Amino acid sequence: MKKEILTIIILIIIWIPYNLSAQERWNLEFRSGASFSTENFRNTDMQTGFGFECTIAYRFMPHLAVYAGWGWNKFSADNSFAGANIDFEETGYTFGFQFVHPISETSLSYLIRAGGIFNHIEVENADGQIISDSGHGIGWQIDAGIVIPIFDRLHLMPGVRYRSLYRDIEISNQITSVKLNYVSVGLGLAMSF
Repeated sequence: MKKEILTIIILIIIWIPYNLSAQERWNLEFRSGASFSTENFRNTDMQTGFGFECTIAYRFMPHLAVYAGWGWNKFSADNSFAGANIDFEETGYTFGFQFVHPISETSLSYLIRAGGIFNHIEVENADGQIISDSGHGIGWQIDAGIVIPIFDRLHLMPGVRYRSLYRDIEISNQITSVKLNYVSVGLGLAMSF
């Protein structure tokens, strides 16, 4: 009896990972790219930013998934309302839905994402010291891109994103409301499992 139970347990242990991997419901993505401010950031001319993000997605319908992740973006400014040679770093969490659908008669798919962000903006001086932190707040984002298969479960995902975040920043006891709206052009590397 013990042999049969042990055999069943071993078969289940072998079968479950195979079955899970055959479904490829999970997707892990690392994305990096350039960010371009779409408007004047409180009378500050922002330079081109750079950032990265890591997300995990779970496909619960044939083409629809939920995703969550963490990201970091940095914008620099020679002169700003916060002083000279300032960096604005946006960090925090991302979440939402993604729709991936094959493009007929090709191996490519298109990707559309819509979701929220729960981010904050840190203001750093030229010495790298944080002089202000906005605290986390809700914003939103939309993405569009292409999924290009490289290997069986590895994909390149070039895309464009628009992101919007409104926060208050306190500098020298003065509170300033800021809008961080930008377009990001990036490339993701994703693995399905």
